[in-house]
Amino acid sequence: MQSRFFDLTNAEQRELLEMIGTVKVELDAELKPDGYNIGMNCGAAAGQTVMRFHCHVTPRFEGDVDDPRRGVQHCIPVKGNYL
Repeated sequence: MQSRFFDLTNAEQRELLEMIGTVKVELDAELKPDGYNIGMNCGAAAGQTVMRFHCHVTPRFEGDVDDPRRGVQHCIPVKGNYL
């Protein structure tokens, strides 16, 4: 099992991008979000705590947080502190 995006083969990386596009189309149809965050933490120094590759596609909505400039950090207020 691969632990980071950079460990995936080129074909797997391309397939991931296609899947992200498919997920976006489905979320657009169902939720109609105003934007998205796409997140991958690659390595412990980057905040990766689950040492297997995974990618988050997070639909975002105007006003879902007070200040969205930090991206996915604290986008779910009750889950923002992972310590």
